[in-house]
Amino acid sequence: MLKLTGIDVVFNEGTINEKNALRQIDLTVEDGEFITVIGGNGAGKSTLLNVIAGVCRPQKGTIELDGKEISDLPEHRRAAMIGRVFQDPMVGTAANMTIEENLAMAKKRGQKRSAFSFGVRRADREFFHQQLATLDLGLEERARTAVGLLSGGQRQALTLLMATLEKPKLLLLDEHTAALDPKTAEKVSNLTARVVQEHGLTTLMVTHNMRHALRHGSRLIMMHEGRIAVDVRGEEKQAMDIEDLLHLFERRSGTEAVSDRLLL
Repeated sequence: MLKLTGIDVVFNEGTINEKNALRQIDLTVEDGEFITVIGGNGAGKSTLLNVIAGVCRPQKGTIELDGKEISDLPEHRRAAMIGRVFQDPMVGTAANMTIEENLAMAKKRGQKRSAFSFGVRRADREFFHQQLATLDLGLEERARTAVGLLSGGQRQALTLLMATLEKPKLLLLDEHTAALDPKTAEKVSNLTARVVQEHGLTTLMVTHNMRHALRHGSRLIMMHEGRIAVDVRGEEKQAMDIEDLLHLFERRSGTEAVSDRLLL
């Protein structure tokens, strides 16, 4: 479903602040794979997602999605194929619009502007009610409530629903539980796993949490200094605990994993 070949990203090239954010990244993601991506600060996790989404253009390399090269496709054109949830619950929804109005926008993602019309149709309203009920947060009874009145966890759950309302070819989750309290983060994390499984979504989920990275997904990638240091899947991943993963990372990278955030 996704293929990255020889991806290089350099920030502030040619200056004293030059940084190699991604170095010769080769990555193939099969249809339906759920990959968790972990690594310390500055490892290249978010840059990887930004390259895929079209926010950041690589200096070298190519990107293919569903058999088509999208390397030169702008971000707004890729948005029709890629769903994304960010770390900040305030991003991804319009606070002054109602829940159902936000869902109506999400339902028309990728369509031409002429296809938009004001208001929410009755058939759509019934569909949104059903979809909101699957979140088990009571939002189906608050569909006409302004999104700005929701809690951070409710907004993040809504953003996840919006990103998957029209099944995307690829779902990108950029530390989407990091800004939530532990209890809410756990609920959104479990909801994410359920949504991904039910819809068979091809997913890349960046997380700073090793426990979440090991518990969720069919494959795990650990990044270090812009490179993929660890790539495990299937039974090998399922049999791992945090200590196993740290030892493997240290052998592959030649560096000790010292970030406390990775141990949460």
